[in-house]
Amino acid sequence: MKTLYMKQKLFSLSGKFAVKDDREREVYFVEGSFLTIPKTFTIYNIAGEPVAVIKKKTFTFLPKFFVEIAGQEVMTIHKEFSFLKARYRIDAAGIEVHGNWWDMEFQVLQHGVVVGQVSKQWLSWGDSYQLQVFDEKMEAILLAIVVAIDCVKASQAAAAASSG
Repeated sequence: MKTLYMKQKLFSLSGKFAVKDDREREVYFVEGSFLTIPKTFTIYNIAGEPVAVIKKKTFTFLPKFFVEIAGQEVMTIHKEFSFLKARYRIDAAGIEVHGNWWDMEFQVLQHGVVVGQVSKQWLSWGDSYQLQVFDEKMEAILLAIVVAIDCVKASQAAAAASSG
């Protein structure tokens, strides 16, 4: 098992932040596009090579993200309409998410086997998440899921703040 920590900087305009391991070594960097359409996040390894690209589809009623790994689209994440709780659907081969998406407490399964777990760290500035990776082949997908859902939550929080 591998544990990763993702902490977004509270007031970062570009959305650039590091992902660290349990020894606080930087292992990935996530960089969001600034003032470009479509909104794109790229996950880089420590050598600066892109590992995954998450693109938000423009002009949709509910948020939708396309995830590419090694230049191949491997997953689509859709936010679904719901009155009470945030719900998402993942279109990918055998990948499911179980748990509380909105509070960022969930497990990621592939063909019924838990490959990762995400927990929000509550006593910190900005959004911080602990990712437990049980299958290292799924590491980039797990990171991409967290980045996409966090982007939706940040957009909704910004919209609520500007309207209220």
